[in-house]
Amino acid sequence: MDKQGLSREEVFQELQGYQKQDLTHRSGKILGSMCTCPHEVGRDAYSMFLESNLGDPGLFTGTQRLENESIDIIGSFLGLNKVFGHIITGGTEANIMAMRAARNYSGIKNPEIIVPKSAHFSFKKASDMLCLKIKEAELDSNYKMDLGSVEELLSDKTVAVVGVAGTTELGKIDPIQDLSKLCQERNIYLHVDAAFGGFIIPFLKELDYDLPNFDFSLDGVCSITIDPHKMGLAPIPTGCILFRDEKYLDVMSIETPYLTEKRQSTIVGTRSGASAAATWALLKYMGKEGYMALAKKCMEITKTLVHGIRELGLELITEPELNIVAFKSKKMSIDELAQKLNDREWAVSISSYPRAIRIIVMPHINKEHINKFLADLKQITVNY
Repeated sequence: MDKQGLSREEVFQELQGYQKQDLTHRSGKILGSMCTCPHEVGRDAYSMFLESNLGDPGLFTGTQRLENESIDIIGSFLGLNKVFGHIITGGTEANIMAMRAARNYSGIKNPEIIVPKSAHFSFKKASDMLCLKIKEAELDSNYKMDLGSVEELLSDKTVAVVGVAGTTELGKIDPIQDLSKLCQERNIYLHVDAAFGGFIIPFLKELDYDLPNFDFSLDGVCSITIDPHKMGLAPIPTGCILFRDEKYLDVMSIETPYLTEKRQSTIVGTRSGASAAATWALLKYMGKEGYMALAKKCMEITKTLVHGIRELGLELITEPELNIVAFKSKKMSIDELAQKLNDREWAVSISSYPRAIRIIVMPHINKEHINKFLADLKQITVNY
């Protein structure tokens, strides 16, 4: 540390130099991320509540009300008007909380959880942190969790089954309705990871897209992860964990004697209220119609991308259900194609199962970006 500090002007001049090294969502070049440009309404609300701490909510009663109201609004479009939960950092923390609740509620020794092979890597973190044995269920021919495989993996040690609504790599929706029936019959906790799909599937269904139920409208669903900082347009970090019943929060709460809240269930202690404020502001500002329009736009651009990929003779891995497209070339390897796209400054990602180029049509992507991408893709493939 320097003995004498820099001037404000010098500090921000240096910061601008670092910022210029970053990619930006607005450029349209980031095609492989589930995050996007935060909406200005969310940004402004976030800035207003920077000093609020929901880890000590008695000091910030207004911010706590914003969190509670946000939870109720999200619950209302996820099938249940009264739910329980918190606005937290993101899907990883939410998934860990859900697995902790399931483990504690079961009281089973040497607990096991069953997740699909397509599950987010956060469940491996949960397995490690919570001493859970993780079992991976096979996927069917359409890359969705295979119900027969789940049944084979069930045991008297199973404390939770996880289904995904909008898989990270391909955007697939697991057969949550069948999982709900299965888990109800066996009295097993069912968690739905809808970190990505939670803020788009309900609004696509309102637009008459033929998508399956995945939420609290299914009696067997005990908890849901949903990320406002993805399709919800909130600033990073903003995640959300919802529980059907308050008992799941209670079983993982600990005493916090010197705070205004006597017990606490979240993983982190100090917890910014800015994320809750941003979520509340966006839910109020966007409304159902705003999120429906956003979902419709993303899906229309997804169709443009799919049409262009087919015209170039590239192979789609699967027909997209949501705004995620995966494809490969018969001429060159996935790594080579990704590198050639990277050379043209397109930030794509590679799915692992199966290996493919993975594009996520987030709200910062418009048709102009996709047309430029397809033009570059054509040059790459035609000239190969």
